[in-house]
Amino acid sequence: MKILVTVKEVAAVADDFEIEGLEIPETYLEYDLNEWDDYAIEAAVRIAEDRDEEVEVVAVTLGPERSEETIRMALAKGVDRAVRVWDDALAEADVLDPTTTARIIAAVAEREDPDLVLSGVQAADDGFGATGVALADLLDMGWAAVVNDLELGEGEASVRRELEGGVEELTTVDLPAVLTIQTGINEPRYASLRGIRQAQRKELAVHSLADLDLDPAVVDDALTLTRLAKPETESDATIFEGDPGETAAELETVLRDAGVGAE
Repeated sequence: MKILVTVKEVAAVADDFEIEGLEIPETYLEYDLNEWDDYAIEAAVRIAEDRDEEVEVVAVTLGPERSEETIRMALAKGVDRAVRVWDDALAEADVLDPTTTARIIAAVAEREDPDLVLSGVQAADDGFGATGVALADLLDMGWAAVVNDLELGEGEASVRRELEGGVEELTTVDLPAVLTIQTGINEPRYASLRGIRQAQRKELAVHSLADLDLDPAVVDDALTLTRLAKPETESDATIFEGDPGETAAELETVLRDAGVGAE
């Protein structure tokens, strides 16, 4: 059995940052593994550990050489090998829409021929959450989104998925399938020192679009970034400073005025 896990390196912005044109300078950014993908990795590794048959877990990512540090973390957590896709056309794209990302990952999936594809529900940086479903459509696979419980049977996956309004659905999906994994489905493990050392020796193949028989024009319909702006924040918080006795009295007044404790 083979499981393909999509992995993304996401950028987190510092609390106090500046915008220069259409970019945020690197000095304000920190990179890490996308939170939802961490849960997908854990789900895949647990399947590999629990199944009697041999299971290979392969991670795929789109990203520059810098992102290898992130995908090595996936390898350290138990992923067997990884594929990274990058070239000049991807580097020049402002931002990749989910369909474009899915097209590129689909080219990798067609070569890997997985029985199951696991993807995080969404990306923490751009907020896109449609890549997994778009990938299933391109691969003509069944799918289930926002999966928070997963059990594999013979040729099918029994899943529980979140719907609107807190409603949950129990269903089965025939394999091969694409499942988008919600946070909370498991408790992602920390990478052990042994795992980190082993990750350095695991295969990490790098492919360009040409290696995947994709034309650079595949990114031409990507979204165009036109403007960056800091989010507007509003706060009505009151901060009490000074002597504890005086601030406690001030807080009491505020709470009484707000009706807290009133009969």
